[in-house]
Amino acid sequence: MHGRKRAEMRVDATVARKENGPVNLQTSVGVQFVRALAEKDAEQLLDLLHPQVEFRALTPRRNWEADDREAVLAVLLGKWFEADDDIDSVERLESDSFADRERVGYRFRVSNPEGCFLVEQQAYISERDGRIAWMRVVCSGFRPTDPAVIPAE
Repeated sequence: MHGRKRAEMRVDATVARKENGPVNLQTSVGVQFVRALAEKDAEQLLDLLHPQVEFRALTPRRNWEADDREAVLAVLLGKWFEADDDIDSVERLESDSFADRERVGYRFRVSNPEGCFLVEQQAYISERDGRIAWMRVVCSGFRPTDPAVIPAE
């Protein structure tokens, strides 16, 4: 993170129900993933991803698949959040667990030459050896914060 400002973090910790496991917002792999993504920290993202990660995602206009951590990194920092996309803050971060999965929801405030946007994602994660081995993500896409520039869909 050379020369980049740190993304501001706002965390909304949700209370897990009895049948769900508690999530430690300091150490859960999903929360660590969100923090590393917000910082665009490629090294930390690679460390969090299992070498044989199974990644599937859905954005407004495309399905994404990757089966190794370098390919996932290429999607995250090469396609979704490009070099000119500054993740200014984490507006919302929540996580809980159920059965054998962790769910993490997060909303980023992003700015780039085209304006200011909110991007929300929901991710479902399973771990192996303390790393993300299985991940499914649904993304809202870049939503303009100025209602006057919201594109017709």
